[in-house]
Amino acid sequence: MTEPRTGGSWWRPYRTFGDTTIFHVDLRPHADHEAESLAWLDAAERRRLRRFRIHGPGRRFSLCRAALRAVLASRLACRNERITFGADDHGKPFAMVDGVPAAISFNISHSGDHGLIAVAPLGRLGIDVEERQPRRHMDRLIETVFTETEQAAFTTAEGRDRTDLFLDFWTLKEALVKALGTGLSTDPATFEIPPVMQSGRKQSTFRFPDLPTVTWHLDNIGNEAYAAAVAREMTPESAPNRDP
Repeated sequence: MTEPRTGGSWWRPYRTFGDTTIFHVDLRPHADHEAESLAWLDAAERRRLRRFRIHGPGRRFSLCRAALRAVLASRLACRNERITFGADDHGKPFAMVDGVPAAISFNISHSGDHGLIAVAPLGRLGIDVEERQPRRHMDRLIETVFTETEQAAFTTAEGRDRTDLFLDFWTLKEALVKALGTGLSTDPATFEIPPVMQSGRKQSTFRFPDLPTVTWHLDNIGNEAYAAAVAREMTPESAPNRDP
């Protein structure tokens, strides 16, 4: 199999931040893409795919996992068949080549017709995407997930603006939690989005209150179709943000 170095039939580079690249994955129904994605999956992934009782979630899993494998194979300069996945104590996956953990970081998220994959050579990563659709129980979540200062931003927001603001804040917090890699043990109400980002700025740096020695790059990368954010651990090799 010839493995692409930039993009494939249903995934493309979306944004670049220093040494981190974000890929967008098109998850819309497409018979050719779905058939092609199966060729990238290993036996365990195909068994997992067969366990999906609803086609939509299975399609999204197959297209996202195949795109991830293609990206990793290109970045690691190895054949897809050599790549497997492990998981840390909190369930966050990592890539292995021939059974040895690979020197690469990645994170993945999908919602509706959109998937995002973040890849970097070093540092922890977290990415989250949410289609811009109304959310049930949004007001209850605002009260439980956000701090009092963050909740104040919703006092004058109504309708679509309120939904968009909720999704922007939600994805920023989710990206940070996913980057930290501690899963459900991290309560998003215990930390606060940088004030400049609450006011609309698209990027800033961040430190968790109980982990002040680690700095994270935080970027709002959403658009009209979906809210999205990426959090990247700042490393000595980190470069200033840039877009392609």
